[in-house]
Amino acid sequence: MKVSRRAAIAGTAIVGVGGFMVLRRSGQRPASFVRMETVAGKRQIISNAIPDHPCGDYPNAHDPVSMRAQRIQLELPLAPTMAEQPIALEMWFFGVARNGVPFDPSGPFWRRDGFSGWQFEVLHPRATVAFGIDANRAHTQGRGLYHYHGLPSGLLWNLKSAAPEAKMIQLGYAADGFPIYGPECPGDPLDLRSPIKRLRSSYAVKKGRRPSGPGGRYDGTFVEDYEYVPGLGDLDECNGRFGPTPEYPDGIYHYVLSDEFPQVPRLFRGRPDTSFRHGPPPGVSPPVPSELMAYVSQS
Repeated sequence: MKVSRRAAIAGTAIVGVGGFMVLRRSGQRPASFVRMETVAGKRQIISNAIPDHPCGDYPNAHDPVSMRAQRIQLELPLAPTMAEQPIALEMWFFGVARNGVPFDPSGPFWRRDGFSGWQFEVLHPRATVAFGIDANRAHTQGRGLYHYHGLPSGLLWNLKSAAPEAKMIQLGYAADGFPIYGPECPGDPLDLRSPIKRLRSSYAVKKGRRPSGPGGRYDGTFVEDYEYVPGLGDLDECNGRFGPTPEYPDGIYHYVLSDEFPQVPRLFRGRPDTSFRHGPPPGVSPPVPSELMAYVSQS
């Protein structure tokens, strides 16, 4: 979904666009707070997870949880290194935005069974309304934590407005310490002066039918409906690439938030700090909206 600059910055209502909730500027929520500093050789981020841009109204008919200020303290390495193999996200925060709001793309499991092997993709059109996702691809959960499932439009426009000539927009940091950027980047990963393009992920919906669980044809409703296809897009299986960035001119591995699945990566290229662990224990699913509890594939 594309959001106009006027809507994202000024909070103009967006009605009936792609199933996403209206954006509103609320004067009732607490002010956004975030502090980043170096502590004992790590980057420490403390925030209240309140966004600094317009967002949806909470509670609402699909998301009954009011947005509440949090006490979040996260740490990540200042000099990240790559792991031998990509590490699965599981139910961790993937990272944190520059405004202190976490990136948390994970969704609940089919029939609330954490061992089912089928996890709902929250940003699939079948699910966005059921989860109360707003135009920042975000919503609240549990104790009122606002978090991003995809590209945060409001934050991106805030940062673009502050640095309109920037070749790349750094949105935050992943739990392993590598930086996260918006989708518009130099087309040549090794040349910051190359023409800007909107980078694409290398994932696609599988062909055929699901062998178990909800059955039916693969259609993107579940995370497991997708597969990585090397060379299909611009990014690797972790939705990232190596190259120079304005903040790291000598080159660094960096993640990119894409318009297509996975949007926020589901694999870490490095080893995540344990401060990003959260969520239910293995096998336990977060709540499933009533609209999805009765999900039966019709394909």
